[in-house]
Amino acid sequence: MTSQTVTAAILAIGDELLSGRTKDKNIGHLADVLLLSGIDLKEVRIVADEQPAIVEAVNALRARYTYVFTSGGIGPTHDDITADAIAAAFGLPCEHDAEAMRLLGEMYARREMEFTEARQRMARMPRGARHIANPVSTAPGFIVENVYVMAGVPQVFQAMVDNILPELATGTRMLTRALACPYGEGDIGTLLAAVQKAHPQTSIGSYPKYDGQRFSTELVVRARDVGALDAAADAIVAMIASLDKTRAEAHPGPET
Repeated sequence: MTSQTVTAAILAIGDELLSGRTKDKNIGHLADVLLLSGIDLKEVRIVADEQPAIVEAVNALRARYTYVFTSGGIGPTHDDITADAIAAAFGLPCEHDAEAMRLLGEMYARREMEFTEARQRMARMPRGARHIANPVSTAPGFIVENVYVMAGVPQVFQAMVDNILPELATGTRMLTRALACPYGEGDIGTLLAAVQKAHPQTSIGSYPKYDGQRFSTELVVRARDVGALDAAADAIVAMIASLDKTRAEAHPGPET
């Protein structure tokens, strides 16, 4: 593990995602995996099955982040155009990869199924691409420079992610701490902003809750240094105690 910051983006591809016909499961899974690996997920995009849109997104993201992970569009049908788009983004020919053809040909032979032209499409990738093994359904994903191209089917996507993880560079793992705050965001907004400003090595997120009677907030502190994490958490605890005191002074209980 290194002390560097490693960044990533996810590009989910498919008309079915934008129409709502398919509910994406891959983004959340990969986000969890990247967090545990110390890789900062900085951006997520969803684009249609349109080559210009895929090319534009890939070229923008690969220039900006350490890694780009794509899902979808490498199947056997006419609208699976991700391989062609990735090849176009890198200025490479898209062609049937010999090893992928062998793997798929042998798999269909074992299953006594015809290795049709449509199925052969799953062996197409940019020239020189490296394979991402697919232990579920054989058809490989592929890697071109810092772009990792994987299937959209969640089971296959997750298996491919497992196979690429060992080769990824990782950064310092993000530490987190959650703190319960009995006040709503409107009550703590200004004070919390001051805490964040005083602790720039941390990221403080606020997540409002409502139990049907009153608002509260879960505050989550994130940092790579445990000292910075502790200092920000202590400041939040002090902030809540200060609010408690202010409320008690403004609304004193009955004298006894």
